[in-house]
Amino acid sequence: MTTFTESRIRQRAQRKTGIYRNATAVLKEEVASAKAKSSFDIFLSHSTSDAEIILGVKGVLEDYGKTVYVDWLEDPQLDRSRVTPATAETIRGRMRQCRSLVYVHSVNSGSSKWMPWELGYFDGFNGAVVILPVTRSGESFQGQEYLGIYPYIDEAPIQGGTTNKIWINKSSTASKQWDIWIEDPRAFRKTG
Repeated sequence: MTTFTESRIRQRAQRKTGIYRNATAVLKEEVASAKAKSSFDIFLSHSTSDAEIILGVKGVLEDYGKTVYVDWLEDPQLDRSRVTPATAETIRGRMRQCRSLVYVHSVNSGSSKWMPWELGYFDGFNGAVVILPVTRSGESFQGQEYLGIYPYIDEAPIQGGTTNKIWINKSSTASKQWDIWIEDPRAFRKTG
């Protein structure tokens, strides 16, 4: 299976911005298109220190036909540096509009105050939670211990195929394609 390496994600972010457009122009386009959406396949939980990586992850997931909520794109008025009841309620409302939560684990995740809160809230009301480890080339995923109870997401072709699909992995020998997993995510939880 293929993991989401930081270099691959950064390359995808660079492709998304293009040679003749800068990141600001892309962000404005993303905000404009997101305002029309009332539901999403994925709530992307992440560290705000990973903006470039998150644009790349969003792009990769959209390449698979998924709609992705990123707070600073869809709700730029939020001030995530200040925890307020209004900000928390906006985030709760957005999570209720999403079918799943993808927790993007990076070197910056441990410093996020919001990510554990988002994970716990989403797990409690929906249960469709997966971890997306972004690693540097040659590194293996080493997350906080509580992340180990959730499956992880990656991309790989179907056996014998050449076209990649999104996979949800409970273990090295138990995987489901995204579209099958999302129908009953609680049934594919790690146990024991």
